[in-house]
Amino acid sequence: MVTITGIDFKNPTMLASGIMGTTGASLLRIAGCGAGGVVTKSIGPEPKAGHPNPSMIELECGFLNAMGLPNPSYTEFDNEMKIVRSGTDVPVIASIFGGNAEDFVKVAEGLADSEPAAFELNVSCPHAEGYGATIGTDTCMVESITAAVCDAVDVPVWVKLTPNVTDIKAIGKAAQNGGADAVVAINTLRGMAIDINSGYPILGNRFGGLSGPAVKPVAIKCVYDLYEALDIPVIGVGGVSTWEDAVEMMMAGASAVQIGSAVHESVDIFSDIASGIDLFLQDKGYSAVEDIIGLSHEVF
Repeated sequence: MVTITGIDFKNPTMLASGIMGTTGASLLRIAGCGAGGVVTKSIGPEPKAGHPNPSMIELECGFLNAMGLPNPSYTEFDNEMKIVRSGTDVPVIASIFGGNAEDFVKVAEGLADSEPAAFELNVSCPHAEGYGATIGTDTCMVESITAAVCDAVDVPVWVKLTPNVTDIKAIGKAAQNGGADAVVAINTLRGMAIDINSGYPILGNRFGGLSGPAVKPVAIKCVYDLYEALDIPVIGVGGVSTWEDAVEMMMAGASAVQIGSAVHESVDIFSDIASGIDLFLQDKGYSAVEDIIGLSHEVF
């Protein structure tokens, strides 16, 4: 059991936003596969079709995706939230996005009746024009959006940060100054792939976000830096596919880890990683997960 921002999770693994989080049924499936928590697909103020296909491709080092934040809008997704909330006691985190503070507040208030355990503010998607990283690279906007949502809701507010910045600590501090209860690091890295036979970019949007094993070292460094700079919890995400990855992320400073691309291999990954962490703690003589959080900061 781990407690983060006042929420109890049976283990420190969560489903990351954007993977298997589009319906109540898919979220229930992941909750039943051992995830300590689940995060929905990012939901916005209006229906959005997303980018044209191809929207996701597999590379030798991970995945490139340019989904474009497709979603039915908060008014339509509210029912999916109620389905998953009524079917499991696993905490459900609602990921939301918008183009400004008013959009974020509108979505948060619209989903409040479905009682998410927390809201995760997506200010980090790298491939949706006018949303995500477009605003998440601006410290003033991050702080004002965070503050607006914190004022509007009565549950914890997490802010998901983009690595596509010069100094992620500054963005993390802006979220903290706005009242965030935690930050989530990181979203995907901007990337691109080109078909050498035609010369055309492979993704329909031309570029997208890189996820999977290739981004783990970047995520580890971002978590490490944020843990040193902030007074609120850091939830690590990016390239976690084994229990060793999760332990490494936690030693960098993550209070828990989110898992996304690795679900492609098996939905049982949550229970596998949680069990691996438990065995590691026992083998090394640690009494709880908290004993390894930020451990790498103590060895210098």
